[in-house]
Amino acid sequence: MKNMLCNLTRALSATVLALGLLGPAQAADKVENKDLALKGDAVCTRCHDESEAYPVLAIGKTRHGTVADGRTPTCTSCHGDSKSHVENLKKEGQSGRPKPDRTFTGQLLTAPSADVVERYFGQAGKRTTTPVAERNAACIGCHQGGKRIHWQGSAHDANEVACTSCHQVHTQHDKVRDKLTQSEVCFTCHKEQRVQVSRMSRHPIKEGKVACTDCHNPHGTAGVKLLVRDTVVDTCYTCHMEKRGPFVFNHQPVTEDCSNCHNPHGTTNPSLLKARAPFLCQQCHEPTSHRGNIPGLLPGTGNAAGTRGVTQARSCLNCHTNIHGSNNPVNNAESRSLRR
Repeated sequence: MKNMLCNLTRALSATVLALGLLGPAQAADKVENKDLALKGDAVCTRCHDESEAYPVLAIGKTRHGTVADGRTPTCTSCHGDSKSHVENLKKEGQSGRPKPDRTFTGQLLTAPSADVVERYFGQAGKRTTTPVAERNAACIGCHQGGKRIHWQGSAHDANEVACTSCHQVHTQHDKVRDKLTQSEVCFTCHKEQRVQVSRMSRHPIKEGKVACTDCHNPHGTAGVKLLVRDTVVDTCYTCHMEKRGPFVFNHQPVTEDCSNCHNPHGTTNPSLLKARAPFLCQQCHEPTSHRGNIPGLLPGTGNAAGTRGVTQARSCLNCHTNIHGSNNPVNNAESRSLRR
């Protein structure tokens, strides 16, 4: 049926030219613009439609399929002319139709695991032979600058992560661009963080209120850990502005790095703390440095009840409530109490 339609189309085109309904300039323009979406892509969509195992026509519902935009790519813009694939020019001993010049489905065999590739990128992902650098070059040809200015040499680039390892082009719903499903894609490789965000104290990532890209730029940054800001504290202050200050008396770990005390992905302690007080505090503040005598704080002092008194409720925070900084005049260089 398809062959009959193709033959009919060619016959009609020849008839139109023979009758002179199209001028020479128009006819030449038709030939030169063979890669236009409505003409060049038609060669591909004769076979590739929604009935195959990996549907492709949904790309028409994305920005890549917006034909009103002059920057709209065609099939050949990304996959190459793929003459051998289109004309089924097999090499000697080759079985099956040759692949396009560039294939993007999934990752190479160096993916985290075979089941991950199958789950997120389909069976064809394990058979992709196009090098990662070549695949990424096809994307970066259009998608460069802006948030992707630091891609070259970034952590993902150095580890040969392809654009299509995270993004799905031929689908209306790209999981990595949706807050509700973005973490699923990231956790494919970052398994430790998958466990952490399931703990009691965490950011609302699973609820879709916070996304990985709120703190990290996966395309690379000038700072550490792919953070959207230059430092950890500046990234945290994007949301937690009340902790910025300025305060008359600052808590030094707060101004240095929030991760000194907090694990941003999740912990089993309140407020994303790495450990409970007083044990977290005593990692820097030795018990012998405390002003005054608190029963149970020093070894050999107080009784069992006194010892429980130090660690009950909010422990150190029972008195030192403004732990991020304080403007209380009682706080001086000697006391360093950070009280209300």
